[in-house]
Amino acid sequence: MEWVQQLVNGISLGSIYALIALGYTMVYGIIKLINFAHGDVFMIGAFIGFYAISGWGLGFFPALLLAMVVCAIFGVLIERIAYKRLRNATRIAALITAIGVSLLIEYSVIYFRGAQPEAYPDVLSKSTFNFLGAQISAQSIMILSVSLSLMIILQFIVHKTKIGKAMRAVSHDVEAARLMGINVDNTISATFAIGSALAGAAGVIFGVYYTKIDPLMGVIPGVKAFVAAVLGGIGIIPGAMAGGMVLGVVESIVSALGFSLWRDAAAFVILILILIFRPSGIFGKNTREKV
Repeated sequence: MEWVQQLVNGISLGSIYALIALGYTMVYGIIKLINFAHGDVFMIGAFIGFYAISGWGLGFFPALLLAMVVCAIFGVLIERIAYKRLRNATRIAALITAIGVSLLIEYSVIYFRGAQPEAYPDVLSKSTFNFLGAQISAQSIMILSVSLSLMIILQFIVHKTKIGKAMRAVSHDVEAARLMGINVDNTISATFAIGSALAGAAGVIFGVYYTKIDPLMGVIPGVKAFVAAVLGGIGIIPGAMAGGMVLGVVESIVSALGFSLWRDAAAFVILILILIFRPSGIFGKNTREKV
């Protein structure tokens, strides 16, 4: 029955990866940019949640909402200051800028608060219950519920709202969307805001789940979320969700088999296999791209 427990743990972890991966895939789907600063927005969200809970005494859900709002604003600032001027630049220029923004955020946080890790306070119930002979923690179920709820809300926004329709139009053809009267700049900013808000939520959830946070915590989860986005099909929202879940379950299985030191490597093995055998990802279609 340990396998049921590992499966639930894997899906809970995968839901965190999926929330971060959604930001990668949304931004790539619209402006074809791999935003490597996204993992650091996730880290900022974790710290906002930490200070909201430990310093201001807020509960889990108010801290989650605060982190999402702050990260949404932060994401828009990053886009307006660093990326907007590079819309017509080469891909490599935008990529190098994204890496530079990532390092700037990390070391700015270290400069202002130091590099020491923080222990997240307990805000969710530690109780467990028996399911098919496995002990499942209420915390895992809560994390999974919150993550799935946010993904459902995202799907509603993308498919049922005006800004969602504008995002899909810009993703399909920027120039045609502009000719149809869509404000492309505002649509791109909204995409960054939504993706960054989800990363902020993932940061708070990650902090509660793993209890330890530090200024460089966004590097590995950020890269793994990028792997999840590629696994599902970069630029495809359901693909990012599925890719995150698959990655989380694989990591949990690797740990359960006694290879916990190899769990980070498993993500990169998956990335290599996907790039060799199905470069377009699980949900992707093989299309030619002009470079």
